[in-house]
Amino acid sequence: MSIDRTLRSVVRAGAVPLLLMAAAASLPAAAAPGPDFQYVGQDDKVHGLSAPHGCVAAEGGGGRAVTNSGRATAALYREPRCAGAPVAVLRPGTVTPVRPYFASVRFSVTG
Repeated sequence: MSIDRTLRSVVRAGAVPLLLMAAAASLPAAAAPGPDFQYVGQDDKVHGLSAPHGCVAAEGGGGRAVTNSGRATAALYREPRCAGAPVAVLRPGTVTPVRPYFASVRFSVTG
């Protein structure tokens, strides 16, 4: 049997996809950088911010789970433009549900 016929029979048998999957599984996984701050909004969409600083509007209205994986403390405000008293303050590494909602977030680096 020629090499060409052998390759065709291997491809037809589905062995190539299995070999590719096995080779891919043996490669080290490269972690893709994710957002520093992520939340599920009242619009049921996931929103993420990378390297946020200062006061940021919560697009879609923050109203569900929040993840603060950045280096800054995140203060959540019910009012736009970070007005009033914060309803929650999330230290770096915090994952928590937030109710009922927040409209803006102030990020400040902690020392």
